[in-house]
Amino acid sequence: MQKDVPNTERELVHTIKNRCRVCYTCVRECPAKAIKIINGQAEILNERCIACGNCIKVCSQGAKMFIDTTSHLEGILSNGNKNIAILAPSFPAEFSDIPNYRDLVSMIRALGFDVVSEVAFGADLVAMEYNKLIRNNNNKRYISSDCPAIVQYIEKYHPEIVPNLAPVASPMIAMNRVMRAKYGTNTNVVFIGPCIAKKAECDEVDEMVTFAELREIFEQKDIVPGQQEPSDFDPPKSGRGAIFPVSRGLLQTTGIKDDVFDGNIIVAEGRNDFQEAIKEFETGHIKSRHLELLCCEGCIVGPGTTKGGRPYGRRILVHNYVQEKIDNFDKDEWKKYVAECKDLDLSVGFTENDKRISYPTEQEIEKVLRSMGKKEAKDHLNCGACGYDTCEEHAIAIVKGLAENEMCLPYTIEKLHNSVNELAVSNEKLMSMQQALRQSEKMASMGQLSAGIAHELNNPLGVVIMYANILLEEVPEDSELYNDLKLIVEQTHRCKKIVGGLLNFARKNQVSRTEVDTVQLIENSCDAVIVPDNVKMVVKTDNLNGRKAYLDQEQMTQILTNLIKNAIDAMPDGGKLTIELADDEHYTIFRVHDTGKGIKPADKEKIFEPFYTTKGIGEGTGLGLATAYGIVKMHKGKITVDSNDNKENGPTGTTFTVKLPKFQEN
Repeated sequence: MQKDVPNTERELVHTIKNRCRVCYTCVRECPAKAIKIINGQAEILNERCIACGNCIKVCSQGAKMFIDTTSHLEGILSNGNKNIAILAPSFPAEFSDIPNYRDLVSMIRALGFDVVSEVAFGADLVAMEYNKLIRNNNNKRYISSDCPAIVQYIEKYHPEIVPNLAPVASPMIAMNRVMRAKYGTNTNVVFIGPCIAKKAECDEVDEMVTFAELREIFEQKDIVPGQQEPSDFDPPKSGRGAIFPVSRGLLQTTGIKDDVFDGNIIVAEGRNDFQEAIKEFETGHIKSRHLELLCCEGCIVGPGTTKGGRPYGRRILVHNYVQEKIDNFDKDEWKKYVAECKDLDLSVGFTENDKRISYPTEQEIEKVLRSMGKKEAKDHLNCGACGYDTCEEHAIAIVKGLAENEMCLPYTIEKLHNSVNELAVSNEKLMSMQQALRQSEKMASMGQLSAGIAHELNNPLGVVIMYANILLEEVPEDSELYNDLKLIVEQTHRCKKIVGGLLNFARKNQVSRTEVDTVQLIENSCDAVIVPDNVKMVVKTDNLNGRKAYLDQEQMTQILTNLIKNAIDAMPDGGKLTIELADDEHYTIFRVHDTGKGIKPADKEKIFEPFYTTKGIGEGTGLGLATAYGIVKMHKGKITVDSNDNKENGPTGTTFTVKLPKFQEN
């Protein structure tokens, strides 16, 4: 804490960022909306802050802290001047663990204070000033000015009614002036109380520490009750001013009752009530002459007090203390003290410090609302999760740069759902690409292996076929050896066919694209296959926009004939074979559909693998679809299969779809 920083320029509240959990409770509780959300972190805008301490009281994570002035206090107490402590009248509510207030006074003296006095006497003087002000200015409406947070709020956000602030010093300032008048100017006056805003209320008081800070100092210096001789407060002694910190305390101190002026005095305390009272006061809806306002619900629960205290229990503690004081009240002595202060100046002035941000246009607000998916009135949930009462207030804060879209819980949840869905789609695409990559790697490996096998077997098979045919010609047909040789020739030819399939599969031919009539391509492919009588073949070209496409005709004929043969083989008992040709602006699409028994789900993942076949032994090589897959990939296209083998799910059958780029690549 730098000593040369004026009290009124202090930055009182700050955020410990690594503790902030983005709950927006502080935004909700801040009456000045002096909290800005940046990248999900709540930052205090000190130029807008009124130091009410609401954010500190409600932050469950301890992320909001107020300035620690105890180190500055140490320097003050050791500078050689007379040290004076003035204790706020709410002290009985805080130090309930010290039943005898005289022990508390002696503990404060042990810190190095020469004089310990009650601010309650200053409250007596202030109450009398208020009384005169209210009674002597029938046409003037006043707002109490003893709460520094209220004063700052009006100066910053309702500057038009600054003249209505009562020009009367707060009890702290009044008591400070009493002490300096009594003990001279070479004194250090330190205020001890429950309020954070007091730390920056004025520069007349040398320092202010909270009750919570005082407890810490006691603990650090190991000062406990009973160690010192109990002592009473130094004069001047107070009267009814000790009741000042509780709700309606000002009225009770002045002796004014609500009904004296037919309800013309309105008391409002707490974040919501004081704001509403100020709004109605400013608009003229409240015809009373005076507002008694407190930012907290009484000073007994200020942000500088120990957390967890019960407000009504604290109120009783203050009342008990005041009752004891009144029972032993020496009115004559009190009047003497008051008379000594009759010439004391208790006036103060206030300055407009407008911090309002210009109201955005309806178009700006509407744009922000739409960006959060709030296009209609029904979309305005006004749930308050963002810290603002309505969706429109949140949108205004975003335009002003105080908030972010992500603060809206419904919007963020919807955005998260969309992200999850997009991630799922991306993951599916990635898995498909990984599967395609694995298939390509597998095909490449199998192609190399197949080429090697085909190369090594081709020549020996040719020799076997040649000599088997020679022997077959030399052996009589009625010989037993003839049938054996015939079987050798047949099986050798089958081996030769398999080797030929291996070579086709393994070949590394590049695609030779030419302009192809796709309808003619379908017709030629169908003509190359023998269709049984029990299979009805239908060719559909109704969805075709253009007949021309740039394809490798030979390779595509090989694919189509292979798919048609497989479809026929899948319908041994007959069925319907449908060949459909379609296209769009960029792709040519071939579909081959059969009404056969379908492919089992476990087989669907493997049908494009080399040597994998669902046909019986000796009926297929397992290379047809693997070859088709390779050709399609060389065309930069896709081949997919959709099949149902369960009659409970609908008609059985299989559809192969081949989708190829339509135009010649540059």
